[in-house]
Amino acid sequence: MSEIPTPSAEMPAWRERFGQYWALVRGDRPIGWLLLLWPTWWGLWLAADGVPPWWTLVVFSLGVWLTRSAGCVINDYADRWLDPLVERTRDRPLATGAVRGREALAVFAVLMLVAFALVLTMNRLTILMSFVGVALAASYPYLKRYTYLPQVYLGLAFGWGIPMGFAAIRGEVPPLAWVLYVVNIFWTTGYDTWYAMVDREDDLRAGSKSTAILFGDLDLVALGVLYALFFIGLALIGREVGLGLAYWISLGVALLLVMYQFAIGRCREPAWCFRAFLNNHWVGMSVFVGLAVALWMKG
Repeated sequence: MSEIPTPSAEMPAWRERFGQYWALVRGDRPIGWLLLLWPTWWGLWLAADGVPPWWTLVVFSLGVWLTRSAGCVINDYADRWLDPLVERTRDRPLATGAVRGREALAVFAVLMLVAFALVLTMNRLTILMSFVGVALAASYPYLKRYTYLPQVYLGLAFGWGIPMGFAAIRGEVPPLAWVLYVVNIFWTTGYDTWYAMVDREDDLRAGSKSTAILFGDLDLVALGVLYALFFIGLALIGREVGLGLAYWISLGVALLLVMYQFAIGRCREPAWCFRAFLNNHWVGMSVFVGLAVALWMKG
């Protein structure tokens, strides 16, 4: 009786390689680019006082996926010493050796070059600001070796599309853009702390640093402060821009979602902390829907 070939034996080499690269850029896990997309869209809609120009929307939306993917690659390259020691990450392509370091750097370079080619269709200020975005994305993964605040730095990197969006649409970056940028830093630090709480024990053993380790037993208190500042900032923006009822309803929905996060994450069990982290996609979407509807009704 002949042996039945396994699916991996039948898989063409190019498809297997593509699968490794797809896993490397987290193509099968959209949560990362969604958490980056929502604040970028907040900024674009506010900058345009409604629906932004179509090409600007295309450039920034594609740029979100490209830069997030590139960020995942450089993160795994920087963490190839750490990921094999952490249960959640030990099967990543660089951690297992399925993808070599030089391959990962080549993928990172290609993704960033494509993103930069898109940015070149924008104005000069946006192009200049993109260099800051590249520096933030490339340097973020190394912060966990030297500081307990990599989650704050992630907020700096993930929110950079906000001032860039204002630059692309208005040709300047007004105070409103920077307020929204800071608001997003509070939010990103909050949800990435939930994420860091998943790996806290492994990170402690491996010598990695995070806000989850820094906050320790006060982690839930710190998260409460971060989310409170996030909502206060969004409320100030709504008042300044004169947004209507739809926006305030959306903030109410987002607040209920965050309360749900604390309800399931207060036990600090990794699985529930991860679910609390994932829930932030709905928080970001809720804020965007309310913002977009309020601006449409206002216009």
